[in-house]
Amino acid sequence: MKRNHLLIFLPVLFLLIFICENSNAQTTEQKQQSTNYAHLVDTRIGSEGNGLSCGYTYIGASYPFGMIQLTPSFFSPQKGIVVNQMSGSGCAHMGNFPILPISGQLTKSPKDMNDYPPYKSVKESTAGCLSLLMKDGVVCNITTSKRSGITQFIFPTDNKEGTVLVGSGVSSTELSNAFIKITSPSSCEGYAEGGDFCGYKTDYRIFFAAEFDHEAKEFGTWKGDNLKKDRDQIGGAKSGGYFTFDATKGNIIEYKVAISYVSIENAKENLRLDNNKRNYQQVLSDTRNEWNKHLSKIEVNSDNKDKLTQFYTHWYHTLIHPNIFNDVNGEYIGADFAVHKVQPGREYYTTFSGWDTYRTQCQLLAMFYPKETSDMMQSAIDFAEQAGGYGRWIAANIETGVMHGDPMPIIIANTYAFGGQNFDTQTAFKHMKRGACIPGTYSQNVEVRPGLSNYLTKGIENASLCLEYTSADYAIGQFALQAIRNDHDASFFMKRSLNWKNLYDPSTKWLRSRHNHDLSWKNPDHDWREATKENYFWMVPYDLETLIDTIGGKKAASQRLDSLFVRLDAGYDDHYYAAGNEPDFQVPWIYNWTERPYKTSETVHRILNEMYTSLPNGLPGNDDCGSMGSWYVFASIGLYPMIPGVAGFSVSTPYFKNITLHLPKGKLKIEGGSMSKPYIHSMEINGKKAKKTWIDWTEIQNGAFIKYKTSEKANIKWGL
Repeated sequence: MKRNHLLIFLPVLFLLIFICENSNAQTTEQKQQSTNYAHLVDTRIGSEGNGLSCGYTYIGASYPFGMIQLTPSFFSPQKGIVVNQMSGSGCAHMGNFPILPISGQLTKSPKDMNDYPPYKSVKESTAGCLSLLMKDGVVCNITTSKRSGITQFIFPTDNKEGTVLVGSGVSSTELSNAFIKITSPSSCEGYAEGGDFCGYKTDYRIFFAAEFDHEAKEFGTWKGDNLKKDRDQIGGAKSGGYFTFDATKGNIIEYKVAISYVSIENAKENLRLDNNKRNYQQVLSDTRNEWNKHLSKIEVNSDNKDKLTQFYTHWYHTLIHPNIFNDVNGEYIGADFAVHKVQPGREYYTTFSGWDTYRTQCQLLAMFYPKETSDMMQSAIDFAEQAGGYGRWIAANIETGVMHGDPMPIIIANTYAFGGQNFDTQTAFKHMKRGACIPGTYSQNVEVRPGLSNYLTKGIENASLCLEYTSADYAIGQFALQAIRNDHDASFFMKRSLNWKNLYDPSTKWLRSRHNHDLSWKNPDHDWREATKENYFWMVPYDLETLIDTIGGKKAASQRLDSLFVRLDAGYDDHYYAAGNEPDFQVPWIYNWTERPYKTSETVHRILNEMYTSLPNGLPGNDDCGSMGSWYVFASIGLYPMIPGVAGFSVSTPYFKNITLHLPKGKLKIEGGSMSKPYIHSMEINGKKAKKTWIDWTEIQNGAFIKYKTSEKANIKWGL
């Protein structure tokens, strides 16, 4: 009898367990779906300020890794809404084909569109949506999809006409050529070429195709001071077209636009297939859903709405670049200025801010997007095949040469280590090795490693440049070891990464440059790019134990770190920590290599609390295509990827109590973080106590549970 009861009871028990587990899973999924992550984003964060302490982010609409960015340019907001912009880049650039609504008729030539006032106020600035009120009362509602965008203009009802300007020979920098053709009372097309970025020429050519949902009562073109009604085409700089609508027949006008870097025909096809006859509300709904899908890959729970807004805005900034560059038919313009076609099933990407993103963003993207990041790396490899070598700062199909070092090998090695591995590793390594070993290797007209001959023969270069090369060498060695199993080359490059020691001056216990002719020491403050010797001293993340031993051990290292963190807001020439610039990104976690690991969490929390806000000027420095946004995400979850080409994390106290990372192979749950209790009292990984300050990616990539106990008072023994 008891046995019969047991036979009945066990299936019922299993059924109840299954129902509970399924219910919990459904609850989690429903919570993800019910949270409107897109509305937690505020694109105004980082969009105001100047110089080093400005984020240079744009407020407009984007699609995750999308081709088009519809936004007022940071550098020329008075010109209206442009189609391309790089998020967080601190020099004027791009800003092509601006559109600007005007209440009433156009009475004089807009020329370069510089004489119009910027927008009056921002009505909404969330992921995928921007709504602006112009000074003349026009409302602009803006959203995008993968390869096209749509703007809804709502003209005031007290004016009989509304006009839209389309600048063809107008951008945020100087153009060399442009053309627009009005193909009907409701459509236009054209191209532009030229421009620059941080003093470097960017001679890309970009095409557009656009259409309105109403026919204009009047149209025409302008060039310079000349404005002419009914003229349907014009070329040259300071030119464009206009469309005037009868607002009495409808004051809401929608404008659809798509771009291509190949041809007008491709732009038309991008518009037709990407927009697919959707109106503004339909595109907005679809794009919000897409952003919610991406942003919900990290679930952060907090009662602090302001901190949630900061977190999801930084996560959003991480997901804008690199962005798709090929058209819907697979064609793209290569680094050799020939038309190429991407492999079936892949996308081709551009916008690689290498010197910045190798430190944070590429690792974060690879963790969540192995397919997309594999395509990004294949894009960088294809660029090198066409250009002769890796670019370090790629915009469109141009290697701009901005910044220094050899960052692309680090990006590729980091991406491979963290899961983006579906690309041509042999060709990737070929270009790594060539750029690192053959002086005079060029990417287009930019030398891949300037000063390489000196580096090869004497083991030195200007101090910060030398440290960039040693980090690249270490990453190349790791890639050779992991990706192509080449132990010989791995050993060679990792040994060469020890060239940092050639910069060490034992008399001062600092790194510094040497003169090429006799190897004598230079002025200790010379040859540091955008920083000082105090910042760059720690840029040996792959050999910290040796570096620390060299200056006298762990106590000496922590004392030197203390002197750096007296201030957090250093400029380029200040001898303190610069929260707003990349060379210092990893430094707070170096306390984990000293006798006071608790100072890591203390310092990271201090930076989050003091240097970041939700205001438009709330970033301590240039976001640089998601570099700073990624730093914020890693700092908030308490895991930081320190070592080039090595998949693992230095640990700090998470900023939020409950965090879930929905990784491709499983959920990583992090529990017990705190904003007010910055110190780690204890940590468990999958139920086992852990006192180490390093976690390998392999321990958590398939899913894991990290549990912290935190305290207001430092546990000076944890992590030793």
